[in-house]
Amino acid sequence: MTSPVPSPESAEIITAAVLVIGDEILSGRTKDKNIGYIADHMTAIGIQLKEVRVVPDEEAEIVGAVNALRARYTYVFTTGGIGPTHDDITSDCVAKAFGVKIDVDERALAIMKPAYAKRGLEMTPARLRMARLPEGSELVQNSISTAPGFKIGNVIVMAGIPNIMQVMLDAVTPQLKTGAKMLTESIELFRPEGEIAEMFGVHQKEFPEVSMGSYPFTTEARVFGTHLVLRSTSPERLATAMAGLRTKLAAAGKV
Repeated sequence: MTSPVPSPESAEIITAAVLVIGDEILSGRTKDKNIGYIADHMTAIGIQLKEVRVVPDEEAEIVGAVNALRARYTYVFTTGGIGPTHDDITSDCVAKAFGVKIDVDERALAIMKPAYAKRGLEMTPARLRMARLPEGSELVQNSISTAPGFKIGNVIVMAGIPNIMQVMLDAVTPQLKTGAKMLTESIELFRPEGEIAEMFGVHQKEFPEVSMGSYPFTTEARVFGTHLVLRSTSPERLATAMAGLRTKLAAAGKV
């Protein structure tokens, strides 16, 4: 993975949303494999993923979601809907959201034409659709099938096919502003969640800047347990919160 551009202020909080576009996701026909990958990638580079939306291949839904999310977060990453078929309308919708024209981009065409010719493929009208980009876009390289994604404003538009999305995400990463990385610590308890819920709630109030969550699980032997997960961009506050929680759990005989 290539390194992103460091932020001038390492403590700055950089946020993002993912907008998944496609009827096939909502129908269950296609199982999304991109959200988890993007979430892991964002965490690794210091961007906090705050929201994920899934919308159908409908212009009003896509335009509305793009405009809502780009106003709320530092970056919006979209997946899906930039292929060659009639229902691949993401590029047109993003252009409409930004109020700009869309047409065949000569930079995209210069990349795609020789690549298709080398494979003995014609530049058909359907394939030409993938060279149409909103005015003012920056290309996002696609090292697998060459048809590029694009970045306009704070919106990064990527393919829905997982391996292509991944190379596009890697390609755009060096251009992204990043902030403080989210650090995570966890405790595994073989106790039901209800036994520690009140204590854990009190501890959260003592450390409001540390995100805390409890996640129940059951072993094959039907033993109930809970993972307590603490997250913070401050290693010092995270360490203090973890130490305090361990002390409370020990005092209550829960570990």
